[in-house]
Amino acid sequence: MANHKSAIKRIRANAAKRLRNRYQAKTTRNAIKKLRSTTSKADASPLLSKVISMLDRLAKKNVIHKNKASNNKSKLTKFVNSLS
Repeated sequence: MANHKSAIKRIRANAAKRLRNRYQAKTTRNAIKKLRSTTSKADASPLLSKVISMLDRLAKKNVIHKNKASNNKSKLTKFVNSLS
């Protein structure tokens, strides 16, 4: 266990950030799954913009790598455009 006051505080802060990051990442993954399960373009288009926003936010905060976010956005956009 850490002895310094600042190290103890850092451990607490890191634990809180980890929980928040995991929650946001899991929520985004669920939103991606929901988007992939849609069958109509009308339903998928508004959902796509929300998912893209979530991915950008995760990449900005370094929860996921920016290239992973970019790849996901590209593939999801292609998917939505392929819907009729």
